[in-house]
Amino acid sequence: MSTRTGHFERMSAGDATFLAVETPRAHMHVGAVAVFDGGPLTEPDGRLAFERIRDHLLGALAAFPRYRQRVVTTPALGQPVWVDDEHFDVGYHLRHTRLPLPGDQRQLKRLAGRIFSQRLDRAHPLWELWLVEGLDGGQVAIIAKIHHCLLDGIAGVSLLTALLRGTPDATVAAPRGWPAPRPAPRRRELVRGELAHHVATLGRGARALTIAREPATWDRARAGVAGAIGLLRRGLVPASPTPWNARHIGPHRRFDVATLELGRIKLVKDSLGGTVNDVALTVVTGALARTLLRHGVDPSTVRDFRALVPVNVRPDAARGALGNHVAMLLAPLPVEVAEPLARYQRVRETTRWLKQQAGHTAGAALLTQLADATATGLLGAIFSTAIRLRAFNAVVTNVPGPPFPLWLLGARLHEIYPFVPLFETQGLGIALLSYTGRMFVGLSADWHGLDDLHDLALDLDTELALLVDLAASQPASSA
Repeated sequence: MSTRTGHFERMSAGDATFLAVETPRAHMHVGAVAVFDGGPLTEPDGRLAFERIRDHLLGALAAFPRYRQRVVTTPALGQPVWVDDEHFDVGYHLRHTRLPLPGDQRQLKRLAGRIFSQRLDRAHPLWELWLVEGLDGGQVAIIAKIHHCLLDGIAGVSLLTALLRGTPDATVAAPRGWPAPRPAPRRRELVRGELAHHVATLGRGARALTIAREPATWDRARAGVAGAIGLLRRGLVPASPTPWNARHIGPHRRFDVATLELGRIKLVKDSLGGTVNDVALTVVTGALARTLLRHGVDPSTVRDFRALVPVNVRPDAARGALGNHVAMLLAPLPVEVAEPLARYQRVRETTRWLKQQAGHTAGAALLTQLADATATGLLGAIFSTAIRLRAFNAVVTNVPGPPFPLWLLGARLHEIYPFVPLFETQGLGIALLSYTGRMFVGLSADWHGLDDLHDLALDLDTELALLVDLAASQPASSA
């Protein structure tokens, strides 16, 4: 009789939520399109140095065991867990393609849209890297696609800096050797492990009751409960309708990009007060108002436009680790305000309000803790309800990236455009990532729901120019 013990790791409620809300039309992977110098990544005969890039990435990824694990679910209980993929083959995940001539940005965006339209196969570890050659000017691109249950935006930046280098060193990462896969658990081991988790949770709950007698603990608990109730109430009220909030989006994606100069953004915030994020959100809000107009909607009638804004709540102990540590907050964006300065002031009020919502952040943390303690499906059920009720119009996320240049085997990373997934009733997502003095914007949309996505991308620069002109006419602010 075998005494083999299977290995598995329970998925957190925050991570499992992105599996729970995934549908055949709304695929929950994040991603990026990164553009590098081509010369250091090609062989003397002009071919892409695929094997050298593969060996480097394989060596670097060895530090992240999650990238060779797949998802299975506990029988009956439906709890997702991570197990080692006994058939892991990096060749399945690392892919190679070429753009047709002339290899311009439009063709790269179209390719990225097709790749982002394809759902990741849950029978394998949930990631893909596409190496793309044939770009104009001899550049090389990497299109990354990673399931959201693996990481959030901050973890994505940590992964980026682990795979790339801060110097133009062309040395291939030393192979660490991927350990042999640990045996997969039997069905009864999965059930037994989940039951043991709940028994341990009851024990922790009993100990928590003793600690909870302290006044400070009660105050935190009350703030968490009040915040959770506030989040649930707001999440059950539909936002204003827009042309891209359908009952069901389609499975196909448009992807477009924009680049904003951080120097111009900082000029605005230095003159008008506020932060880089305030300026970025105002630019996005103005571009959204222009998009509404193109679709025949008067922005002044859209009184409750809401963005789903992920807020980083990653503890210091989890810095550099994978997984999701975000609170999802609903932020009103004043698309109905036509005058740029008034719109900027409203956005500043919104961001100040969000920063003061410690209760909402605590409430999100409380809901996550409850889901972890009971069944991770609780959080997914709550989020699915908010999606179905159309509690938000778009996802807008702004992640700070490295201010210093990065290299892959001596090839400098010049551009990196993030991709954010779309939920079932939400046909537009906007992701911003700062890197080396520029803010790179990736826009994702339902293919049939927003056919003017490129115009929205152009509108971002137009709106920033308006704010720059406004800032130039104002005395410097000390705010």
